[in-house]
Amino acid sequence: MVETKRLGDIATYINGYAFKPDDWCKEGLPIVRIQDLTGTSYQQNYYKGDYPAKIEINDGDVLISWSASLGVHIWDRGKALLNQHIFKVVFDKVEVDKQYFVYAVQYNLENMLSKMHGATMKHIVKKDFDNIEVPFPTLVEQKRVASILAYAKDAIEDRKQQLTKLDNLVKSRFVEMFGDPVLNSYDQPEATLPDLGEFGRGVSKHRPRNDPKLLGGNYPLIQTGDIANAELYISSYNSTYSELGLKQSKMWDKGTLCITIAANIAKTAILEFDACFPDSVVGFIANKKTNNIFIHFWFSFFQEILEAQAPESAQKNINLKILSELKIIVPPIELQNQFAEFVIETYKSKVSVSRI
Repeated sequence: MVETKRLGDIATYINGYAFKPDDWCKEGLPIVRIQDLTGTSYQQNYYKGDYPAKIEINDGDVLISWSASLGVHIWDRGKALLNQHIFKVVFDKVEVDKQYFVYAVQYNLENMLSKMHGATMKHIVKKDFDNIEVPFPTLVEQKRVASILAYAKDAIEDRKQQLTKLDNLVKSRFVEMFGDPVLNSYDQPEATLPDLGEFGRGVSKHRPRNDPKLLGGNYPLIQTGDIANAELYISSYNSTYSELGLKQSKMWDKGTLCITIAANIAKTAILEFDACFPDSVVGFIANKKTNNIFIHFWFSFFQEILEAQAPESAQKNINLKILSELKIIVPPIELQNQFAEFVIETYKSKVSVSRI
């Protein structure tokens, strides 16, 4: 059984300095804040003057943000100074493989989150942090585990890059065949969704919508989150309707293109099974002028535009009228079908890469 150790028994954790706005300059050493570690920083501040040596950091130092956003990071941007709410880890107590320590602490972040305090800005108290236990094998085993995890991380990143390249390939193919759909650069004929197929909102008549009597049966219920988290196809579901649920709703056929109009705006995916969905989702079944795969990728170019234009109250939403008036390019169906075949083959490649 692997021994565990308290974080406080593994290393010393030095908090950064509380730099004040008056300390900030436009030259000197960079001041590292939590935003600089999480990638949300928009402005770099510097300090020029004397400082305690303990807050200096250099490449290879392990840093832990313990307020607002928990995270473990290995610094790699040169000499800098540490702002408050970040620990610099000094390995002065036991032999530790630095990479293993990072993985071990990252793995236990959920445990740390449960110990966070504060109403306006969550943070972890030093005593609670020191008392968190992590698996602590021998140094040889630490190095072995770190090596395996580093290999796995690289493999995952490679796979993500492959998947991204395949996604970009499909969108490039779309533009190559049909032009820029936003500008209609190939001057394609245009039509609206009602012109191109069966088009309508999902149905959820019963109130309250989360009445337990509606749920738990044999009929798949697709929500906006299921569509937003899918890619081309919706192949799984998290909820079902009972007989009563089905009676107050509508069953849509396999192959229906689902379009979200609330919370997640204009996200689309195609049903791989018959299913119901509420009125926060629009269903579309293409006629002979188009096909659902083409329409799905047409929406991928407009999704961010539609989301940015959506009115926002409790949650963002668009209505059926906005969708029904969108002008969609309609290239020859033969070309659309060729594109759909290309997408299907590319999708098979994505599935293969995901399974590696």
